[in-house]
Amino acid sequence: MPDVKKILFVCVENAGRSQIAEGFFRKYAPSGYAAQSAGTKPTDMVNPLAITVMKEIGIDISNQQPKIISDSMICQSSRIVNMGCMDKESCPALFVQNVLDWEIPDPKGKSLDEVRKIRDLIEKRMLDLCKTLE
Repeated sequence: MPDVKKILFVCVENAGRSQIAEGFFRKYAPSGYAAQSAGTKPTDMVNPLAITVMKEIGIDISNQQPKIISDSMICQSSRIVNMGCMDKESCPALFVQNVLDWEIPDPKGKSLDEVRKIRDLIEKRMLDLCKTLE
């Protein structure tokens, strides 16, 4: 599927925000687009609260795995979304291309209700993003 446009969602650990975003993009993306997510220092597993809040709304991200960002991921992406935790020291390559910066709070260490609010914010941003895609 070489004509599929990839959208890359990035945060440091690739355990919460970017995984939620990947799940939402899989649901809302227009035809011809695919999601991927990655981080500069990925953890071993997706944040369990992220999995929980997504399951509450019928999206299962439990099989997603944190991945380290690579140059090929960056090069193959038609758009990169910084979830709000990256800076030039963490990942200078992110600032070479067309990067959206969403400035989403990190769900790590937050309560279930706070993670729900973060999920809802990501969903709103995702719906706005999908409206701009062809």
